[in-house]
Amino acid sequence: MRPIGYVGVILIVAGAIILAMGGMSYTKDKNQVDLGPLHVAAVEKGFVPPAYGLAAVVVGVALLFAGKRRRA
Repeated sequence: MRPIGYVGVILIVAGAIILAMGGMSYTKDKNQVDLGPLHVAAVEKGFVPPAYGLAAVVVGVALLFAGKRRRA
């Protein structure tokens, strides 16, 4: 299998996990300021919808087949 096939497998697994969980939430620290004993941080919350998981599975399957295909 070509390396592109391995990327396809990783996308299939990641997409299946997102689909099984019904989406995935994440938190990202944006800005942090330390002023002596004072600590100020801005946090961004986001959500990965299940549609992105489905898209990852579809692209992963396409890459998997592209990695197995041989040129004549």
